[in-house]
Amino acid sequence: MMIGKTHLSLLALSSCLLATPVLAQSVNLYTTREPALLNPVLESFTKDTGIKVNAVFLKDGLQERIRAEGANSPADLMLLVDVGEINAAVAAGITQPIRSETVDKVVPAQLRPDNNWVALTQRARIVIASKERVAQDAITYEELAEPKWKGKFCIRSGQHPYNNAFFAAYLAHNGEAKAESYIKALRGNAARKPGGGDRDVARDIQSGLCDVAIINTYYIGLMSQAKNEQKGWFDAIKPLRTSFAGGGTHVNVSAVALARNAPNKDNAVKLVDYMLGEKAQAVYANGNFEYPVNAAVKDSAAVQLLGPVTPDSLSLSEVARHRKPAADLVDKAGFDS
Repeated sequence: MMIGKTHLSLLALSSCLLATPVLAQSVNLYTTREPALLNPVLESFTKDTGIKVNAVFLKDGLQERIRAEGANSPADLMLLVDVGEINAAVAAGITQPIRSETVDKVVPAQLRPDNNWVALTQRARIVIASKERVAQDAITYEELAEPKWKGKFCIRSGQHPYNNAFFAAYLAHNGEAKAESYIKALRGNAARKPGGGDRDVARDIQSGLCDVAIINTYYIGLMSQAKNEQKGWFDAIKPLRTSFAGGGTHVNVSAVALARNAPNKDNAVKLVDYMLGEKAQAVYANGNFEYPVNAAVKDSAAVQLLGPVTPDSLSLSEVARHRKPAADLVDKAGFDS
């Protein structure tokens, strides 16, 4: 039997459609994370599930955009890099709880308060010290206020979000009076005016300007891989096992929240579950030397370089609640002056 050209064309078209995966499902993600860090996980999710991720990368204004879009917002998920930002989104009424057996099983309760948001990775704020001039290998945050560190302590601005969260945690643990005295004592121990970035304090340890400083753990990892003078800064420092007296290490998080009007809610939860799996956690955490929240991921880059941390048990929502009072104490102490 003869087959006409029209029939052959239709058969060829059908074959192409069958050979090409059709991504009929999608999920819309708004995020302040860097694309290079997040894209490998999103691409892997699409490959494994067939669900397309439409990612909108924003430096700021994420919450304002979703509020402006209102009930018609296409946003399904928000992925943010600071607990203050994620709590503000919850307070603004633009989120809803994430209901997932995977979340409940994998993520510790303090890292998913009422499931209004869910942490994906953690970064610890620890003390680093000069390899040459400091003998100890462990320290409490409280010890930084001791007179022995006078003129030997470096830190970035007290109002920077990283330090604001740290001071808020101290305030939540110890109350206003002790927190005010602590902030004043740290300022009194400072070798220079607080400022610059986290990597700058490592530079200042190398130069001999200070002996101890506070830094986010992932900056240590990034310096360890540097091909410029920052590798020398890394070589001059050592991380100290750091904790609150009688407590754990202060951490902040990258976290995800489900948008209140999410049009693709089921797919959004699938993406959250996927990002908590061992495969994605390893890729996501290792890309930026962060600590995974999935305890099954044992040998992350951060753990190999810095050792494990025991996060402070204080709820990060409680930390967020103390951020404004902590900022007021920093100003009162003239910390950045």
